[in-house]
Amino acid sequence: MMNILVTGGAGFIGSNFIRYMLSKYNYTIVNLDLLTYAGSVQNLNGIEHSEKYRFIKGDIRDRELLNKLFHQYDIQIVTHFAAESHVDKSIDDPEIFLNTNVLGTQALLDTAKQYWKVDQTDKYCTEYKENVKFVHISTDEVYGTLGKDGYFTEETNLSPNSPYSASKASADMMVRAYYETFKLPVVTTRCSNNYGPYQHSEKLIPLMIHHAINDIPLPVYGDGKQVRDWLHVEDHCSAIETVLHNGSIGEVSNVGGNNEKENIEIVKLILNALNKSESLIEFVQDRLGHDRRYAVDNSKISKELSWFPSYSFEEGIVETIHWYLDNVSKNDL
Repeated sequence: MMNILVTGGAGFIGSNFIRYMLSKYNYTIVNLDLLTYAGSVQNLNGIEHSEKYRFIKGDIRDRELLNKLFHQYDIQIVTHFAAESHVDKSIDDPEIFLNTNVLGTQALLDTAKQYWKVDQTDKYCTEYKENVKFVHISTDEVYGTLGKDGYFTEETNLSPNSPYSASKASADMMVRAYYETFKLPVVTTRCSNNYGPYQHSEKLIPLMIHHAINDIPLPVYGDGKQVRDWLHVEDHCSAIETVLHNGSIGEVSNVGGNNEKENIEIVKLILNALNKSESLIEFVQDRLGHDRRYAVDNSKISKELSWFPSYSFEEGIVETIHWYLDNVSKNDL
């Protein structure tokens, strides 16, 4: 039996992770989400009345609430998804990204550290209860950008290029510091671009599906040749599950899908799948500081934990398009 706090569990990856874990384990999952624009309780329709699931609306920066939840539910595992994550929004308003992604992460770390201590009265205690772990979900964007060749490894220097990725890199460093200074049992995953069901419409794939279905021009930044490594969200969930159960404390694991694609290639694939003309493509001014290529090396998690992605992009994108067509109305895609 395990009690897991999932932060940001009403968002894209978090909601998929909750569904995935409840389908496999008899764990109690407490979902803490502020329900900002990118989170929706509808992403968890069908499980909201489960005896093993609790939803709490709240802010990860609210230390009083965090302390209450840890005590009320005897939290043993934190899987920390909650984050402001849209690069364009971080360019418009960097401060909210720092507040949520950095200060929110630090509040969670502090709460976990205090509650999990063997001796909660000892300020310098670095011994913790058995079977506790803080799983921090990060992104490959903290590494910056790549040229035409090579891959990000866990040893690649952090070199973030946007306010969003800088805030995530800062959060990663806080997680590392709590391990190095306080010996808090933490692990970090850095994933490549996710896709799949329940993704917010601001992201590339659902945005392009929405525009194509409604015969609206599909806006493509710059020349569209930015390269991303695409990871199906269910593969990501299985990787987090693997790290949660078997990952070594203090370690970072890169998680990628082995599916490098140019943005323009994905846009054309979506148009083709929906029988729409490529004349709908509209090239627009490139994003400020737009990273050219991301690609991660999966060899560490594969060799040490025997995790491998199962989805090919060709399989996953067709499944994803069908999910949006079947589950979201035309106007709301």
